[in-house]
Amino acid sequence: MSPPVIVLPEDAHNQALVANVHPADWPNPEPRNRYNLVVIGAGTAGLVCAAGAAGLGARVALIERHLLGGDCLNTGCVPSKALIRAARAAYEARSGEAYGLRPDPEGAPPDFAAIMTRMRRLRAEISRHDSARRFRDQLGVDVFLGEARFTGADCVEVAGRQLTFHRAALCTGARAALPDIPGLSAAEPLTNETLFTLTTLPRRLAVLGGGPVGCEMAQAFARFGSRVTLVQHGPQLLAREDSEAAGLLATVFAREGIEVRLNSRVTGVRIENGERVLDLDGAGGADRLRVDAILVAAGRAPNVEGLGLDTAGIEYDRHGVRVDDRLRTTNPRVFAAGDLCSAFKFTHVADAQARILLANALFPGRQKASRLVVPWCTFTDPEVAHVGLTAAQAEARGVKATTLTVALTDVDRCVLDGESEGFARVHLRRGTDTILGATIVGRHAGEMIAELALAMTAGLGLGVIGRTIHPYPTRTEAVRKLADAWSRTRLTPTLRRLFAGWLAWRRW
Repeated sequence: MSPPVIVLPEDAHNQALVANVHPADWPNPEPRNRYNLVVIGAGTAGLVCAAGAAGLGARVALIERHLLGGDCLNTGCVPSKALIRAARAAYEARSGEAYGLRPDPEGAPPDFAAIMTRMRRLRAEISRHDSARRFRDQLGVDVFLGEARFTGADCVEVAGRQLTFHRAALCTGARAALPDIPGLSAAEPLTNETLFTLTTLPRRLAVLGGGPVGCEMAQAFARFGSRVTLVQHGPQLLAREDSEAAGLLATVFAREGIEVRLNSRVTGVRIENGERVLDLDGAGGADRLRVDAILVAAGRAPNVEGLGLDTAGIEYDRHGVRVDDRLRTTNPRVFAAGDLCSAFKFTHVADAQARILLANALFPGRQKASRLVVPWCTFTDPEVAHVGLTAAQAEARGVKATTLTVALTDVDRCVLDGESEGFARVHLRRGTDTILGATIVGRHAGEMIAELALAMTAGLGLGVIGRTIHPYPTRTEAVRKLADAWSRTRLTPTLRRLFAGWLAWRRW
């Protein structure tokens, strides 16, 4: 049996979580003679690989050293989105006046302990899908708990047992990495791996990093009542996003009382009288920031240590495991998927890569990761969703683009819901309706971007979306309005004169 795992706080919900994803009494099975696929790491990529291969009739072993479900279930998507929804509810409860509702003058502040309890309860409920017993009893996977280490090109050791394989899938993911800032480690900063153990709300919170995680958690904790300062090294939030989208989000943050320090970096951290004191160097010069807690939301490190990758002939560096476009490592028997080898560190990309891995590892597949159309969404309020190229990226590649934008103030449903702050924007190959990329900023933008991602994946142009009936009133009208805007660009002055002549000549 593997050593027991404790998830803090050790309440009934976290005990139920651990009972599902790392049972204390778990008996590792006796290995079979040779597995079709050995999967190392039971995060999203590993679970999809194991379930998919077993469903196809393969002999599969799944190895996990900590918690099945990986980051997504335990310290990422699931707990963070539970907090974001609670934060939005708290914000809406204070915003009823805009809808003709009187705010409660006696309204109590959010109960942070209850919010975190709800998160732990929901996470425990969802963990049943990723449980060790489900994979063993329902899917037929041999589940091993313990540290995996390659002992040869086709052999892995776990808990004293040797597992040989025809193919292996490396899916060990990545972890939060602390930047090299003097005194930071001694200040016991929070990361996504420890943030969700909190039971009391920090009165003052510094968030280091203006990427998706930093922005999402900065807004959520500000809505719970923390005084939040976000420190971003670069000139805008969400560095990979459309600059107007990032600027709109910065405006929202300022309105909600979040202090954003762009072009700033932390040069040192120390503890004074129980406070965390951050030395800052920014555009305005040197400054100090005093807080009660620090959340580090910048940087990830691949989980490659202790795996014996050199023994198996698998090349890696500080960015992760080296793979080709078919996700094969330098050991032709071993493939990899997910955060361990991907530039796109998203759950849905890990899922998509796992499916490519199965096709190429178990069958004579030739599927390529570079062909994936990857949408993503930052779940702030408003959300910022994106797929494909930005206008600047298209220009850098020498592709001439036409950009069309629809403000959400022109979408009736957004106006009726009082959620018209934002826009939908699409970039087309000039002279065509071929979609190069798109950005949507607004509530539920992550749902809306899927229609454009589908069109890009299927090679469909914006004109097809324009010919598709969209229910009214819905937010997806914004996408249809983009198609209408493209149709109007085709009506040149010459064509308009021809139409006018035809209509004047025709006898009715």
